[in-house]
Amino acid sequence: MAKQKKQQQSQRASDVTSRSLVSHYWNESARPLVSLAFVAPMVVAYEGGLVALGPQAMRNGADVWLRQLLEWLGFSQYFLLPALTCALLLGWHHLNQDRWSIRWTFLYGMLFESIAFGALLLVVANAQQGIFAAVGSHATPPLSVQSTKAFGQLVAFLGAGIYEELLFRVMLFPALAALLRLVGTPRRTSWVVAILLSSLAFAAAHYQLDLMIGNFHLVTSSGDSFEWTSFLFRFSAGIFFATLLLARGFGVAAGAHAFYDILVSLPA
Repeated sequence: MAKQKKQQQSQRASDVTSRSLVSHYWNESARPLVSLAFVAPMVVAYEGGLVALGPQAMRNGADVWLRQLLEWLGFSQYFLLPALTCALLLGWHHLNQDRWSIRWTFLYGMLFESIAFGALLLVVANAQQGIFAAVGSHATPPLSVQSTKAFGQLVAFLGAGIYEELLFRVMLFPALAALLRLVGTPRRTSWVVAILLSSLAFAAAHYQLDLMIGNFHLVTSSGDSFEWTSFLFRFSAGIFFATLLLARGFGVAAGAHAFYDILVSLPA
């Protein structure tokens, strides 16, 4: 009897430890500093890949727009954008008044999550494609620029994960939410509306545009021709990534975005 009781106590202690570890991982992996550690290799691979590919490299649209915005503000240094990415995440970390430590083994869990969420979005895309098949939908749309070379594609996918999430989720989404709060919108409503508006902008950014916003000329010659079915999917994907950012942090959202594009590009 004593032995059985001791085994039960040991099992309960093990269950508590497991739950505590899962809870610890869930909170730790969403921290901005941990997200920075997770996406840093993606940033290095993307920027290094662009240098290796040379002038023929196909840049991600968000990358181009952010660099144009920086140039418009008077900052034209090439590596300023990746430095800005790091600065935004470090600033976010500082505002949270969080500790400056990382449990590096959690990065493996974030990699698994990124693959899993990318695969989940692919399932959603395929289901949506089946629904729209009756109205002549095309193949499941990627979320980044396509290249004829595998290495060029991989580089573009990494750029999409980093800079589209940075632009539409880390910068635009909270800016819209703050603006809505300033005009008296309730907190929860402002978040929901900001998610919808930033997702609309994210979806529209994948198509050919030629707009003047003040003195800023926004032009995308490499985008797709507009199509409602792919637009609706990309709008849904924007909502998915915004929700993922809020629940799991920037690192997992950026990783899931990149892995979705990688998975959708694989031969069936």
